Amino acid sequence: MELAIPEEENKRKGWKRQSPLPSLPEVHHSLSVPNKGNFFRKLMAFIGPGYLVAVGYMDPGNWATDLAGGSKFGYSLLSVILISNLMAILLQSLSGRLGIATGKDLAQACRDHYSKPVSFGLWILCELAIAACDLAEVIGAAIALNLLFGIPMLNGVILTALDVLIVLMLQRKGFRYIEALVISLIVLITTCFVMELIFSQPAMAQVAAGFIPTTQIITNPAMLYIALGILGATVMPHNLYLHSSIVQTRKVENNVESKRSAIRFATIDSTVALMLALFVNAAILILSAAAFHTIGREVGEIQDAYHLLGPILGVGSAGIIFGVALLASGLNSTLTGTLAGQIVMEGFLNIRLSPWLRRLITRLIAIIPAVIVTALYGEKGASDLLVLSQVILSLQLSFAVIPLVKFTSDRTKMGELVAPKWVVMLSWFVAAIIAVLNAYLLYTTFFG
Repeated sequence: MELAIPEEENKRKGWKRQSPLPSLPEVHHSLSVPNKGNFFRKLMAFIGPGYLVAVGYMDPGNWATDLAGGSKFGYSLLSVILISNLMAILLQSLSGRLGIATGKDLAQACRDHYSKPVSFGLWILCELAIAACDLAEVIGAAIALNLLFGIPMLNGVILTALDVLIVLMLQRKGFRYIEALVISLIVLITTCFVMELIFSQPAMAQVAAGFIPTTQIITNPAMLYIALGILGATVMPHNLYLHSSIVQTRKVENNVESKRSAIRFATIDSTVALMLALFVNAAILILSAAAFHTIGREVGEIQDAYHLLGPILGVGSAGIIFGVALLASGLNSTLTGTLAGQIVMEGFLNIRLSPWLRRLITRLIAIIPAVIVTALYGEKGASDLLVLSQVILSLQLSFAVIPLVKFTSDRTKMGELVAPKWVVMLSWFVAAIIAVLNAYLLYTTFFG
C-alpha cells in the first residue's frame, strides 16, 4: 500500500487534503507494465480500462434514443452520434490523464480540492447519476431476459443482482479477468450488429451522408429533442470517475517520462474502445433507419424493435440476435456500474467497505426502484423509468465534466503532465456545449 503524501507537499501541489488510500486498493498497481520492449508490447499492457469505459457508451440507456432517431429521421442523426462520441473521447482522455498524473481518481480529486459541503453535494449528485445509470442497465437486462427467455420483468430485475457475485469471483483472480469478460461481451455485441447490418442492407450513400451535420437538426424541434437525448445518453458522468481510477491498476513508475508514456497508451486504449462504441451506437440507428424508417414505422421502444425486426427484414433470427446483443450490453453495464459505485463512495467519503457489501448496496439502489415500478406498472412503467434515468444523467453530467477540466488544466496539480493548451480550450468549449444542451433538454422534458 502506498504511503500518503506529506501534508506540506500535498498543499504545494494545490490540494487541500490528501486521500489516505488509492481507489480500488485491492487492485491498485496490481498489473505490471514493461519498461522496455516495442510499442505493441507496451500497448497490450495498457489495453483494458478503455473497454470498461466504452461499455457505458453502448448501454441500454442509449438504445431507445438511437432506435427512435433512426425510425423517425432515417440516417440524419448519425452526425450527432459521431460528435457526441468525439466529445467522449476527449473527456475520457482527460480522465485517464488525471488518474495517472496525480494518483487520484476524479472523486478523490473533488474531495481533496473542494470544501466538505461542496464535496458532499457532488457525491450526492454522483450517487443519483450512478443509480440512474444502473437503473437503465438493470431494466435493459431485464427486458432482454423477458424477450429471449420469457422471464417476467420483475424476476429479471432481481436476477441482475447476481452480477455482484460475478465481479467478486473474477476480481479475486485478478483485474485482467474482469477486463477479459467485458471485452468478450463487447466482441459479442459488435458481432451481433455486424450481422444485423448485413440483414438490413442499409443504403451506404445515405449512411455516409448522415455523418455530415445539417441545419435541420437545429431547426426541426422534434429532431433537436432526440439529438439532445442522444448527446445526454452518450457521455456518461460515472465513466469519468471510473476511468480515472481503473487506469491506476497499471503499475507505472513514479516519474514524468513513465507517466507521460502511460497517458499516451491509456489514451490510445480508450480512443480505440470508444470507436467500437461509436460503431455499436451508429449500428443501432442505421438498423432502425433501414428497417423501420423506410416503411414509415416509428419505433421508440426496445420491445417493439425486437418483435418487428424479424418480419420486416425477412430473417427470423434478426430479433433474437438483437435480444442477445441487448442482454450482453445490460450484463456488461451492470458489471462496470458496480465498480463505479465503489470508486465514488470510497473517493468522496473515504469510507472503506468490503467489496461485496459496497457492490450489494450499489445494486440494491438500482434494483429497488426498478422492482417497485415494474411491479406496479409493468413494462410500460419500466420504459418510462428508462427515459427518466437519462434525464437524471443529463442533470449530473456538468458536475463531473467541469471539475475534470478544471483539475487537468491546473499546472499546480498536474505539473508537467498538465493538458496542452489546445486540449484545455477545446475541453472548456465542450463543457459549455454539454451544459447548455443538457439544460435545454431538462427544460423541454419538464416544460416543453
